Parts: sequence; structure tokens; C-alpha cells
Amino acid sequence: MKKAETGTEKEEQMAIRRAVKGLHFGGWAQKEEAAATIRDLAKRDLSKKRALAELGVVPPLVSMLVEAEEGGACQRLALEALVELANASFTNKVLIVDAGLLTRLPQLQSKANLSTKKSLAPLLLSISSLAKTQIPINSLPILSFLLHILRSPLRPTDTPILVSATTALHNLSTQLDNSKSIISAGAVHLLFNLCFFHPKAAEAALATLANLTLTEEGKRGIEEESLVPEALVHVMARDEEPRCQELAAYLLMVVVGRSEEKRRRMVEMGFVETLMEVGLVGRSKVVREKAICMLRWFQDGRSKGGMGDVKRCRREIRCLVNESLDRNMESILRRGGGQMKN
Repeated sequence: MKKAETGTEKEEQMAIRRAVKGLHFGGWAQKEEAAATIRDLAKRDLSKKRALAELGVVPPLVSMLVEAEEGGACQRLALEALVELANASFTNKVLIVDAGLLTRLPQLQSKANLSTKKSLAPLLLSISSLAKTQIPINSLPILSFLLHILRSPLRPTDTPILVSATTALHNLSTQLDNSKSIISAGAVHLLFNLCFFHPKAAEAALATLANLTLTEEGKRGIEEESLVPEALVHVMARDEEPRCQELAAYLLMVVVGRSEEKRRRMVEMGFVETLMEVGLVGRSKVVREKAICMLRWFQDGRSKGGMGDVKRCRREIRCLVNESLDRNMESILRRGGGQMKN
């Protein structure tokens, strides 16, 4: 057994030497073979990832990714090797950034086809996690690339790509300095669309929006969004997604607490009934409490810097809320009682 293990180790060492030599000095055929070897070795364990990176494979792989034939095997294998090297290795992620990936992203974005751009989502997700650390990175190239992916036509099979890109955007939003860039790029509307139409990406989209509310620009951007409050109420009604419900409830409280006009709009569109239902039978205690709190706001006519004639707005909202309560409470309780028995 020991001889067999020794033989395997020797074979690996030889394969690593060939791969490093091929990457640095070989033609495209040798580079392709080298990238495949590095990808396979990096999958095995963390020590292999470190050893390969220490041998200087990251810079030539980044160059290979950008310079290889568009959509060809060399480009694909270079990307797969970089993804494997970055996976679970903070040091390797930093090395990939230091190798110039972010500065070369605009070049790659301008020449790559849509399929290639989508395939970069896992690598960008991995690199974007550096935004949650003390390592300074230029987030703008990643942001531009991610938004391009998220705005592109997506097929049902693209769900993993969609989730990766949205999660990467969430990572970037953890740096408050990125808030203004995310908002000015039109990402708020895009994120609300994701909440509406792509439930798999909804949690990351809502978490990103929640991070944006930590800045005044973010609160304003969300408050002015045309899909608010409809998108948030729509998510709160999806009982199978308790974490999304909690995030939507938090965002709705931020908006409702700041805007008399949004409160009136919620009432006029019949969303009080949804809040009542969530407050009664919502799966999450946090969501139930937030829904009840918002109902009290409506009934009290609470105003934080309301618009126009505040007293008149309060009277109108109280009237509409009371009408909605009288009309819907009996049916809501009936439904809630049936669910509790089940």
C-alpha cells in the first residue's frame, strides 16, 4: 500500500510540474492540458490548491481566460481551474484579484458571448466574498458584469447562474461604500423584479435591498421604486419562504414608516388584508409581529414626515383600514382557524 501511495504521489508531482511548465511556456494545446490537470488536482483538497497557487499558476490562468479563443476549450478550462482554486481558499481569491482579473473584466465583458458571461458567475461569486473582509477590492467591474448577466435573457436552466449572480451582488452590498454605485446602476428595480419573478433568487435580492437601507441613498431609492409596496407584499404572502417574508417585512416597515403616501397606497390596493392574514397565521413569529405592528400604524394614522395635509391623510387611511377590517376579518379568521386545525 505504501509503495502504491508513493507512486501516486510521484505521479502527481510529475503532473504538477508538467502543468506549471505547460502554462508558462507551452502553446494553446499544452495550456489546455495544463488547465485541466490543475482543475482536477485543485478539486482534491485544500493543500493541493495552496501548493498549485504557490507555484504561480494563477496569473497565467487569468491571462488564458481573457486571451484564449472565445468560447473554446482553453477558456472554459481556465475558468474551471480558477473556480476550483478559489473555492474555500481566501488566499487564492486574493491572488486571483492580484493577478488582474478585475481590471481585465471590462475587456472580457466586451468580447465574451452571453454563454461565457453567464459561466463566469460562480467565479465572480467567489471573488465577491472578499467584499465582506478587510481586503480592499474594486467592486465596480464585478458590479457591471453581474448586472449585465442579471439583465440578460434567462432560461429555466439558468437558475443556478441567477442565484450566483444575485448572491455576489449581495456580497458587494455588504460594503456600504458600494451602495451609491449599486443604486445609480439601476439595481434596485432589477432586485425587486427578481423578488417578483424568481423565488430562488429572492432571498439574496431582498438581503441586498436590506443592506441598501443602511444608507440614506438606499432608503430613498427603495422608497421611490415603482414596484414598492406591491413586490414586498407579494413576497410576504409567500408562506413557503419564511426568511424572505422576514426580509420583506423589514423592508416594508422601512418604507411604510417613512412614507404616508405608500401607506395610503397599500390600503387602497387592499394589502391590509394580506397583512392581517400574515399577522394571524404567518409561519414566522418575526413576520407576524411586524405585520401586526404595521396594522397598528395604519389604524393610528402614524406619520413620519408625511406629505401634504397630514390630518386629512390620517382620517382617510383610518377610514379605509376600518372598512377593510370590517369586510375581511371574518373570512381571515375562518381561514386561519382551518389552517391551525390542520
